[in-house]
Amino acid sequence: MQRVTIIGSGIAGLSAAAVLAQQGFDVLVLEKNDKPGGRINYFREDGFSFDMGPSWYWMPQVFEDFYAKFGYETSDFYNLLRLDPSYKVVFEDETVSIPSDFKQLKALFETIEKGTGKKLEKFLAQAQYKYEVGMSEFVWKPGKSIMEFMQLKVFKSFFKLQMLQSISKEISKVVKNDKLRQILEFPVLFLGATPQDTPALYSLMNYADIKLGTWYPEGGMYKIAEAFYKIALDQGVKFKFNSPVTGFEYKKGKISAALTANEKHSTNFVVSNADYHHIDQVLIDPTYRSYTPSYWDNRSMAPSSLLVFLGVDEKLDELEHHNLFFDADFDEHAHQIYKEPNWPDNPLFYVCCPSQTDTSVAPEGKENMFLLMPLAPNLKDSAAKNEEYCELMIKRIEKHIGRPFKDNIIFKKHFSVGDFKTTYNAFKGNAYGLANTLSQTAILKPSIKSKKLSNLYFAGQLTTPGPGLPPSIISGQVAAQELINDLQ
Repeated sequence: MQRVTIIGSGIAGLSAAAVLAQQGFDVLVLEKNDKPGGRINYFREDGFSFDMGPSWYWMPQVFEDFYAKFGYETSDFYNLLRLDPSYKVVFEDETVSIPSDFKQLKALFETIEKGTGKKLEKFLAQAQYKYEVGMSEFVWKPGKSIMEFMQLKVFKSFFKLQMLQSISKEISKVVKNDKLRQILEFPVLFLGATPQDTPALYSLMNYADIKLGTWYPEGGMYKIAEAFYKIALDQGVKFKFNSPVTGFEYKKGKISAALTANEKHSTNFVVSNADYHHIDQVLIDPTYRSYTPSYWDNRSMAPSSLLVFLGVDEKLDELEHHNLFFDADFDEHAHQIYKEPNWPDNPLFYVCCPSQTDTSVAPEGKENMFLLMPLAPNLKDSAAKNEEYCELMIKRIEKHIGRPFKDNIIFKKHFSVGDFKTTYNAFKGNAYGLANTLSQTAILKPSIKSKKLSNLYFAGQLTTPGPGLPPSIISGQVAAQELINDLQ
């Protein structure tokens, strides 16, 4: 039986492990941390259960399709709730709640800017086409050769997919109102570049947001990691936690063993779901590195983030589950992330309040919150700097809800750039991988297969198809299939 060693139990690693074990491989997962899930992480404190990673559940069919490969349904693992409103956007002078019903959303757009309802409908019809072609064709390509995109269907779709036009320009044809523009540009912030630098292809995210909906797994986002872990175990995958890989042994242009502090694991193949840069530049012998240090230094990275976890000794019913604080200059903050990296003068931020939906994540009568402020990658952070911005965000929340709550905070924890580096070996402390710019799309991303080691494959947010939960689920499957194909 062929042995496969998976490095890292993030969602892409779990996905690859389950697929390979189902196909008869002997699969071992080596995980640096003490539980599965990678960035789908959580901790419990004082009766609160805090999700530390992804908090938006979009594209539910991607999850459902993966579960179905193993004879399961989503409902076998958790109860999935559609949020309504999907989220709330806090501007300086008003608050806009985004209804889950599309007719209501069109009416809302019309009240803000007359004539935008029909334009929005047309925009989303085009976005649906991009989503369907993108999800059926593009995201399942391993990105090894331009020839993958020369198939007639894909080639004919190229211009309709608007790969060479920015999403900012596309949205400007739909709305002129600045608030509506920010609402439509918001989903691409997950992709790690300004709307001006993000291809219009990614309006498919607007379709996912508005038409497919924003969901929540009851019990918290870690339920997803538990589901993938159970599936992998069911297939016979073995796991070793608290086992960071420290290096490799090599034989005839292949990895022959993965090394941890106390053990050597002989292997026929390796699939890395660990940080790509960490594997390529730190763990692999220089002879076998696929890329140079300058290659990595020249990558455009998605943001890092300051996360602040708060337990509050009262309910804050003025907040929704998801809250976007766009009560500052959108373009100024983006400039201080992407163009002239610095701690922002007047940041935008996001507040997740899952206890508004799920009573299990906080003690009765209390509120579970986390605040997220996007930051330029590789900024130097400190406890004092993190607390300074924590105070700033709390004051802005207090202004919005019309009353103080700072004195009711009974638990607080920061997680910032340095923590992303130490916990996940994240390159430059990034939170969302590579920016999805045109120059870093598809075949222009770091390769899914090593250029020097014939039995090393990569999966996760720094390779194809890109960052986010659904792409990572797909990435693991694509890497597994590439390994399988190479044996045929």
